[in-house]
Amino acid sequence: MGFLDNSTNNIIIDAVLTDKGREALARQDGSFNIFKFACSDEEVDYGFIVDFGRTVGKEKIEKNTPILEASTDSNLAQKYRTRSINNAALVRLPTVAIETSLTDDIVSLGRFGTLAGFDRSKNLTFKQSMQSANALDPDLTDFAYRVLIDHLFLGITGAVPDSVSVDNVATYTIAADPSIDSNNLSSLSINLFAKTVSNETFNVYKQKNSNVVERIMQVEGLNSGASLNLRVQIT
Repeated sequence: MGFLDNSTNNIIIDAVLTDKGREALARQDGSFNIFKFACSDEEVDYGFIVDFGRTVGKEKIEKNTPILEASTDSNLAQKYRTRSINNAALVRLPTVAIETSLTDDIVSLGRFGTLAGFDRSKNLTFKQSMQSANALDPDLTDFAYRVLIDHLFLGITGAVPDSVSVDNVATYTIAADPSIDSNNLSSLSINLFAKTVSNETFNVYKQKNSNVVERIMQVEGLNSGASLNLRVQIT
């Protein structure tokens, strides 16, 4: 759903079903039922608040923000969902950081394991992080994470994807590690591995003039909404 500015005084609500919603509706078996909704703010530039303060910045956002049309692609729509937290004193939100040591922030994997100089799999640890030492609001503690990876080239040991899109993006929901620290911050440990693919498939997707296929991995906390994108290179 998107808000389209039709004139100075009128706003039109543009609501469409995503491809997944249309698929459910097309079954015509009574199972299609809209029971919840989410809001997102991909278009909003909060730099106005930083530059001009809350009052003037809010006015500039309202007047200068171009609102996108509603998208039917569920992989593109609502990447940054808004959150409602019952805490009027909340001034900071957590982020997600990777604790595993990486070179240039790139996860490097090999199709054939250590024979090619790269391990075929790598243990990765992600952790919620706060700028201050204050404890995180418990409503923002991530007890589960959503992980999005390329299903053609990558997998997660011991996990089965919730869904795989037509673009080969696999979505996993994985429980956080059992231990929560004293500041209510959780962590996630997974083992990412490179799948076996044919040389023909690898050559189709590899970067020009290189022997590397690069994909993006996204990790998002389900409660906080904080997310992190990482480059994954398969050699």
